[in-house]
Amino acid sequence: MTEDSFYFMILLQVLEIITKSICFFSENYNAGGVEKMSNKKQAVAKKTFVVRMLDVIETVGNKLPDPFMLFALLTLAVILASALLSWMGVSVEDPRNPGEVLTVMNLLSAEGIEYMFSSLVSNFTGFAPLGSVLVIMLGIGIMEQTGLLGTSLRALVMAVPEKMITATLIFASVMASIAADAGYVVLVPLGAALFIGMGRHPLAGLTAAFAGVSGGFSANLMITSLDPLLGGITEMALEPFAPDYNFNVAGNLFFMAASVFLITIIGTLVTEKIVEPRLGTYKGDQKAEVEELTDLEKRGMKLAGIALLITVGLLSLLVVPEWGPLRGDGDIVSSPFFTHLVAVLLIAFLVPGLVYGIVTKKITKSSDVSKQFSDTMASMSSFIVLAFIAGQFVAFFTQTNLGMILAVSGAELLKNIGLTGFPLVVVFMIICGFINLFIGSASAKWALMAPVFVPIMMQLGFTPEFTQLTYRIADSATNVISPLMTYFALVVAFAQKYDKKMGLGTLISTMLPFSIAFFLGWILMLFGWMLLDLPIGPGTGIWL
Repeated sequence: MTEDSFYFMILLQVLEIITKSICFFSENYNAGGVEKMSNKKQAVAKKTFVVRMLDVIETVGNKLPDPFMLFALLTLAVILASALLSWMGVSVEDPRNPGEVLTVMNLLSAEGIEYMFSSLVSNFTGFAPLGSVLVIMLGIGIMEQTGLLGTSLRALVMAVPEKMITATLIFASVMASIAADAGYVVLVPLGAALFIGMGRHPLAGLTAAFAGVSGGFSANLMITSLDPLLGGITEMALEPFAPDYNFNVAGNLFFMAASVFLITIIGTLVTEKIVEPRLGTYKGDQKAEVEELTDLEKRGMKLAGIALLITVGLLSLLVVPEWGPLRGDGDIVSSPFFTHLVAVLLIAFLVPGLVYGIVTKKITKSSDVSKQFSDTMASMSSFIVLAFIAGQFVAFFTQTNLGMILAVSGAELLKNIGLTGFPLVVVFMIICGFINLFIGSASAKWALMAPVFVPIMMQLGFTPEFTQLTYRIADSATNVISPLMTYFALVVAFAQKYDKKMGLGTLISTMLPFSIAFFLGWILMLFGWMLLDLPIGPGTGIWL
């Protein structure tokens, strides 16, 4: 039996176990208070297998400090650890320069203290994701502030046959990640309204939309703000280990585009075969109607679409022709067009947003644009604050050589125990998914994990883009059952409009089949991708 066949058989066994687990949850646990436990023993069982576990997660998570304080404490820990390990004489052979030794820089030495004071500002302004994310959000913010995103999503889910509404809702919810967090506010309540208007249970529509928005957050047919955000952190993790590596910000595009359809299919099946049957018939008194698009909104969308096509056409002239100023000397993938993709995305998002705003009178004077830019940046204030302290942590971790030493030692350990290839990927995904239950911010988790795992995985033969990819799918798959995810409480509030008894535990148990199915589906898809050695993005593969 070949190694790949062995792994495939293991996956089939895992599939069988998880499928039985989903059926068990479907048969034994109520979702939304529709079914009542018949006796005390059942109630105790529910408390034992679901609520108690979720209570532990919520309790532990609530005891963690917020991301800013978490990184502040980690930065302090790096400073103290650098002094201790330097005093102990910890060192490893430098994998970049055989024969040379890497030692720990003591940040409490005179040299270290001078470094901390002199680099404070540059660590913040040089935090790679900061500029990229803020620039892209200027364009996305205009689309959101003028209403183009919300209108487009409404139009999409209202223009399809009733039989396709579940799949369309989930597809639109997955694609909503292009608008950062707007999908939580727009599509989650819209999903409930659509289903109740069709005589279906509103909580089925709500959970389907939530599963698409949150569980499919990393998937999209286009580059989103998450790509440069996480990519910037990955680049910073690469700097001390492989400074000459040309990281591709679009390096996850192919796999994530395929993931849109995977999540849509799985989400539809789980909604219609598991969640909705368990919910039964809605007996509440809530009614809802989805507002039809006005003539002005339709005209705005039409002209915004034309503006987008013209913009894309003009942008393509920068790279497609041989004389394109951003084509460079090599192929298109390695051209300046792709290495400066942030500027391209800003223009692509900004132009249709401005056109829609002008047509719908959301923009009537230049000061309206300034205000919408300001409101967008105001919504990013928590990210900017986090970027300051995360920048210090990453820079200190790199400067002290702790990241390199830990990466070399960790890679050697994994090699010695034989954990490589696909099993290593699965273990890494499980670790990422578990941490996601306690730390809600995707960028905060990756800033914490990337300096360690990116070099480790590189030494074991994986590209940084692939390591980032595995983190993204594990993080997304467990978003829907993480009570510390930023919008979880908001989703509970939306759900309580239709079921007053809906709480954190009930919502998580309802979303658990989505999480398990997404995680399993992504693992199987990733295994097939690795088996066929397909590119995960333009000019980017799995292996170095």
